[in-house]
Amino acid sequence: MNGGSTGDDGGSTEVTAEGGHGAVPTTGVETGSGQRPSRRAWPLYEVFVRGKRGLNHVHVGSLHAADDEMALHNARDVYTRRNEGVSIWVVRADRITASSPDEKDPFFAPSADKVYRHPTFYAIPEEVPHL
Repeated sequence: MNGGSTGDDGGSTEVTAEGGHGAVPTTGVETGSGQRPSRRAWPLYEVFVRGKRGLNHVHVGSLHAADDEMALHNARDVYTRRNEGVSIWVVRADRITASSPDEKDPFFAPSADKVYRHPTFYAIPEEVPHL
């Protein structure tokens, strides 16, 4: 479903509607191969949204975008269509560093010897109400 449209300067702009998600400009985007870029060639972004009543951002999904600004705009359009968000974070997936579930025991083991992090470590005086 490729087509052309006339840009503001009167010239023709090539667009494609890959995946049925609307027209995406393809002229002026360098791919290094001389071919039109595929959305799959764009980096993957993880999207986090903070709801109106929420205090923290929650992962809501992923999307492909050509750059950070496009990712932010697309995330707004896709994940906050009903005005449910007040803040959006987009993070390139290749920039995320995560611990491995296979290494959970050795990775989290140092916290086991810090008993002062647990409320049972502290004695609560009788004169302190509502704890």
